[in-house]
Amino acid sequence: MADPTYTPPEVWSADTESGGRFANINRPTSGAREEKALPSGDNPFQLHSLATPNGVKATIMLEELLEKGHSGAEYDAYTVNIGEGEQFTSGFVDINPNSKIPALIDTSGDKPFRVFESGAILVHLAEKFGEFLPTDPAARAEVLSWVFWQVGTGPFIGGGFGHFYAYAPEKYEYPINRYAMETKRIFDVADKQLGKHRFLAGDEYTIADIANFPWLAPFVFGVIYNEAKTFLSIDEYKNVARWVHEINARPAVKRGRIVNKVWGDDEATQLRERHSAADFEGKKLD
Repeated sequence: MADPTYTPPEVWSADTESGGRFANINRPTSGAREEKALPSGDNPFQLHSLATPNGVKATIMLEELLEKGHSGAEYDAYTVNIGEGEQFTSGFVDINPNSKIPALIDTSGDKPFRVFESGAILVHLAEKFGEFLPTDPAARAEVLSWVFWQVGTGPFIGGGFGHFYAYAPEKYEYPINRYAMETKRIFDVADKQLGKHRFLAGDEYTIADIANFPWLAPFVFGVIYNEAKTFLSIDEYKNVARWVHEINARPAVKRGRIVNKVWGDDEATQLRERHSAADFEGKKLD
């Protein structure tokens, strides 16, 4: 076990052993580690992702656009196995130099271009198709505020609470308490807002909900970070639970949640690749 009285050296060394679940892929440098081209399909959008909370934002958004009849939102989705370091291949680094999922290639125009960071993907698609982001300045500002609230809070939940509570090789009281407190504060902010409005940014479903749902819902369902639901007393947040269950009932959300999912005991709840609506046939969406 590491020494709890650890004193940082004057200069940190990259040779320091980090341990933990992702120690085999974590490095202090960026860039490609392997030459490998990305697969590509014929649809207007090429998504390279994994069904993590950030990855699910993109697939839910694309499925919601298709649900509304936007055939131009058809997409090919390819799984990027971050546990095996596939985000460090040359093809993926070309579309996201930060080597994080999701990353999107928009081929719908004359010249394909990349969009990386889940929040940027949501805004790009919302603006392109004129959906889930109001044009009224005040309403638009409210939606974008809640989108970027999630972008700012996600690291506290995942890299903070999730890491120290579930993934770190040793359990230390200070970081677990620090990030448990912050995660509960985040839930309290959302709970109070949802006590006043049906959705996060008001009475309409928007990209604010699409951004936040994949991060808050797993706690409500008790399917993330081991016993986190009990540890954090998530049942206290009744308004968040009401909102989670309403959004989870949406057909597009049911589809989006299983795209690029490659874990679990039931293969019927997984869809490693998605190329058309037909790929959902025989899958469990409830």
